[in-house]
This record gives sequence, structure tokens and C-alpha cells, in this order.
Amino acid sequence: MNTASKLGAFALGLAAVFGGAVGIGKVAGPTGATVQAEQAHAGGHGEGGHGTETKGRKGAAKVVPGGLQVSQDGYTLTPETTVVEPGEKADFRFTVNGPDGRPVTGYRPLHGKKLHLIVARRDLSGFQHLHPTEAGGGVWTVPLTLPKAGTYRFFTDIQPEGAPEQLTLGTDVTAPGNVEPEPLPRPVRTAKVDGYEVRLDGALVPGRSSKLTLTVSKDGEPVTDLEPYLEAYGHLVALRDRDLAYLHVHPDGEPGDGRTRPGPAITFYAEVPSSGAYRLYLDFQHGGKVRTAEFTATAGTGTVPSAPPGESGGGHGDDHTH
Repeated sequence: MNTASKLGAFALGLAAVFGGAVGIGKVAGPTGATVQAEQAHAGGHGEGGHGTETKGRKGAAKVVPGGLQVSQDGYTLTPETTVVEPGEKADFRFTVNGPDGRPVTGYRPLHGKKLHLIVARRDLSGFQHLHPTEAGGGVWTVPLTLPKAGTYRFFTDIQPEGAPEQLTLGTDVTAPGNVEPEPLPRPVRTAKVDGYEVRLDGALVPGRSSKLTLTVSKDGEPVTDLEPYLEAYGHLVALRDRDLAYLHVHPDGEPGDGRTRPGPAITFYAEVPSSGAYRLYLDFQHGGKVRTAEFTATAGTGTVPSAPPGESGGGHGDDHTH
């Protein structure tokens, strides 16, 4: 793993409720010989694994965590292409098709945006949080570069008008070439990015709502003037190792509510449904720029294979598409 682009992580019982969909939908996965190494790296999750959770007794409906389905409640994430050349800037276009088979054009905003697009390679590297623009007729477009060969999971957070709840749909996009999976960074308590240090505190267990606090400092001093980003002082995404089950959670409180301070601490209340390893991505804005601090966390009996010395995580201060 490229240590210049990655940060530390720490062992933590993460919490955040996965937006689950009842029932099994269509799932898009990696294909082709070029991604076989990734498949071996990711492993599989069948019955009894943590790819799905089951509620109730035998015969009860299965709950599929967010992002594992390309279709849910009649809505389908439909990219114009599922192949993007690595290292080359592309105009990535897609639609969300509704129950009538037509592209959806009406959405309820979520955290200030009609649609959030999250991208990560299946080894949890290459994270991007993008905000596509509408090209008309229900088509979304965003400039996109996939840095390395591999299979990437694309997630959309949406709530179409008329849909009863927020949906997280996911599909795979392949960057062809020789795939070299990167090991999951080892867990540590702090992450550094662009001169900032972020500390993640909390003792959480699966299935229990607990407090998670991320504290931002710069040059050894607490940052007390974080800027609002997506109607909050911080934005957290978590992906479960191996199956990339998806979690999208915002902090407790919001700017202007009379009680939430602009740092240095950002508080989340969250819950994970299972033991396992997770990769966390915290977006925060300061000085007019969004930065991402990355962590590895474990919940319950989850473990992380040892990474080579110095490969303890990542973060980046790349420009985000707002």
C-alpha cells in the first residue's frame, strides 16, 4: 500500500446501522480473469457468512446490508459502461431507473445533495466521494479517474420522490489490467492527512448504539473552526471488509442548531450489525478544502491480517466533486 497516500487506523468496535433492504436483489460482482486476484483477496460470503444478516427465527426474511444490491424496491442503478480504463479521466454517466423502467428525474435531497456517489476498490483502497451533476432526462454525469486496475464498487445514496425510504444501490465497475490487491491497513488510533491529525475514540460492540468521537487537530492545536460540509461538520462512510457492505452516517447535531460546536470533536452514534473488520472514511472541511482521514476498525471478534511495517492506513486531501 502506498504509504504516501494512506493513514493510520485503529482497532475499534465500530457502530452504524446498515441501511438494509429486506429481500434479495440483483447483485453485480467482478468478472474476468484480470480480477481473479481480487476475488481471492476478498473471499466469499455465503450462508452463515456476514454477507447477509438474518432476523428472527428460521424462515424469517433476510436483511441485505446497504450497497450489496443493484436493485431495490423497483429502483436499479444503471451505468452506461461497466469498464473504465485505469489512470484515464472519464466522463462517467449513469441513471437510476424506476419501477416503470424509466430514468428517475425527481429526488428528495439527502444532506444537501440529490445524489451521493461513493467509489472504492474491492480491497477498500481508492476511496472517492463524488457528487455528479444532472445532464438531463435522468442522466447523471461525473468526471472520474480510477487510479489502478481492479474492480471498484460504486454506491449511490438516493431517495427518489415517491420512494418510502433512502436507498443505497451498488454496482461493480472494472478497470482492466493486472490487479495487485493491497492489504487492509492495521488498526491504530490516529490518522494524519495534510498536516491534520484525527483521533478516533470509542469502545463499541456490534448491535449496540454507542458513541464514536473523532477529534481534529492541526500542528498540535485543536481545530475549532471546522466548516460545514454536507450540512454537518463531518461525514462518515464505513465499508465492511470482503463484501463491502455499506454504511453512510452523519454526526450527532448540525451547524446552526445552537448546541453543535465546529470542532475539534465530531460525534457519531452508530451501530454495526456484525463482528468484522471495517474501513472508515471521514470527510471534513477546513480552510475551504475537504480532506479524508481513513481508518481501519474492528467490531466484536473481527480481526485484521497484519500489514507490512509502515502500511497502517491512509487519507487524502484530494479535491471532492461537490
